[in-house]
Amino acid sequence: MGSGPLSDSDIEGLRVVVTGAAQGIGRATCLRLARASREWRNAPAGILAVDLSEEHLAELTGLLRDEGAHVHPLVGDVTDPGLPARAVAVALERLGGIDCLVSNAGFARHAPLVDLELEKWDAVFHANVRAPWLLAKHAYEALREARGAMVIVGSISGINPQIGLGAYSPSKAAAIMLARQLAVEWAGSGIRVNAVSPGPTYTATTGRFYANEEILRERLEKMPVGRIGRAEDIAEAVAFLVGPDASYVNGENMIVDGALSTAAMLEFARMSGPMAAMSPSGRVEG
Repeated sequence: MGSGPLSDSDIEGLRVVVTGAAQGIGRATCLRLARASREWRNAPAGILAVDLSEEHLAELTGLLRDEGAHVHPLVGDVTDPGLPARAVAVALERLGGIDCLVSNAGFARHAPLVDLELEKWDAVFHANVRAPWLLAKHAYEALREARGAMVIVGSISGINPQIGLGAYSPSKAAAIMLARQLAVEWAGSGIRVNAVSPGPTYTATTGRFYANEEILRERLEKMPVGRIGRAEDIAEAVAFLVGPDASYVNGENMIVDGALSTAAMLEFARMSGPMAAMSPSGRVEG
């Protein structure tokens, strides 16, 4: 186990920064990368875990130390434009560098666009787009030195409009494109950047939603795999993308949704039969 200031020579394992780290996908990712450090480098990881909740960070710190990781919790809000630079500075001081950067923190505000307030639009974009950009910007030199990797957590809402969430889908679409843009700009520096887009997933927030049996049943009926995703499912995808087996994967958006998006398109395609029958030429437009 480890704690306190550490130098680069103290940490031979993965040096990891995760935002939105304390619960759900962030927590699962921290735990998965702690194990990955043992698998890939046979050494304990150094992890900077960033989150709003001091209480949940304390819980995560205990779990990670049980895995043997060196942990530094950092309380902060990603909508604060100063946090990304502070997080990177702390990572360099405590970990000695950055091998893996995971921008996971984000949120939505419920309202259709016509009713959405400007402040809520800005808050969503600050968390979901500005924060990962600033993290990337400030971490560039450290990632270049380590020939490291970054993952931005998007959403299938970034490729499919989500009714009632206003700015969320546009912000996640921008986050996915940010990952692709960074991948192209940084490829020559030896840095890989990818996105992971989860589908329906159990987290601290959605768990309350899925506690409604009727809602859960309706969702399960639409899921080809017959279940809702787990945070660990997303963490496995993140670990793959930052790991050695993905050394040739760059600028991708990995959709992890149990084939929900594909099934939705197949359902739409099945409608083409009746549509074609309505056309004298048999041709379907659109």
